Amino acid sequence: MTIPKTMHGVYLMGHGGPEMLEYRKDIPVPSPAPNQVLIRVGAAGINNTDINTRIGWYSKTVTGSTDTGTYTGFSDLDDDSSWNGVPFQFPRIQGADVCGHVVSIGSDVTDHAIGDRVLVRSMQSAPDKTEPYIAWTFGSECDGGFAQYATARASETYAVKSDWSDAELASIPCAYSTAEGMLHRANLGRERVLITGASGGVGSAAVQLAKRRGAYVIAVSSASKADEVRGVGADEVIDRNADLVAELGVNSVDAVVDLVAGAQWASFLEVIRPGGRYAVAGAIAGPIVELDVRTLYLKDLSLLGCTFQDPVVFKNLISYIEANEIRPLVAKTYPLSQIHAAQTDFVAKKHTGKLVLIPEM
Repeated sequence: MTIPKTMHGVYLMGHGGPEMLEYRKDIPVPSPAPNQVLIRVGAAGINNTDINTRIGWYSKTVTGSTDTGTYTGFSDLDDDSSWNGVPFQFPRIQGADVCGHVVSIGSDVTDHAIGDRVLVRSMQSAPDKTEPYIAWTFGSECDGGFAQYATARASETYAVKSDWSDAELASIPCAYSTAEGMLHRANLGRERVLITGASGGVGSAAVQLAKRRGAYVIAVSSASKADEVRGVGADEVIDRNADLVAELGVNSVDAVVDLVAGAQWASFLEVIRPGGRYAVAGAIAGPIVELDVRTLYLKDLSLLGCTFQDPVVFKNLISYIEANEIRPLVAKTYPLSQIHAAQTDFVAKKHTGKLVLIPEM
């Protein structure tokens, strides 16, 4: 195929509201470096991190929930509003989720071929690989998938054999690797697990992946989405406004997988049994919580912050896809040019599963 000189895509021009997302038709198509492949993007999922990055929520100056800055961003940000706390580079093409086909390969690439259908690992190793816990996220520390074409390191690009749609495959990289990374770090087995934010992309992924491990899943969700959450595998669904201690009792679960934090946080530790685990990869209800340290040490709890992912996490996801052991829930797709509407729907959180952008060709 002939690769054009320019492409349609979305530039993030700075921190702020949706107006900072600029749909363009004149973005240069990137050329793959010697260790990269060029991917024609078939679909790109939307994630909380896209919104968080746009509004500058990762800055430690922000203490509120993510929805407080959705339409305006946050003022007076320090230069620490990226995943790894360094100044963010603009303009940036966001998009942590990419499904597409390889259309060009760099001179040093030997393990990919033109035509391969691929997924890109969202939470990547830093290019120098000297510090394993440095966050390097596709669409944040480098340009991502909100465009017709994207480059990615060949080592972070995985061929996948599946009859799923591009939109279904594009629902996997960020949400499912985040969920699987949490379960991997918590070493979850055939146990009782409480999963918060269970109707969202990561939460619904965590429900499916925990069930795949044989766990008994108690999901926290709004009452209006309870049936849909049960539909992806939850054994029980508890309303997100409920008193968890009253509903479940103290010491009633082996692990909590949390994406919410906020005012309810202290109750999560109350319901974990002595010796249990708490794994977190999000704080959409607010990052500042109250901890009674006595609960932590008297119950011998393990608190696990989960961003870095062992490479085996994404390799496992590819195998789950190819074996049809999981199946993402796509709530709706949008043309890439409608990214403002898509993100408005995303933050309204009336959907269950993933919202996905399709580049116009």
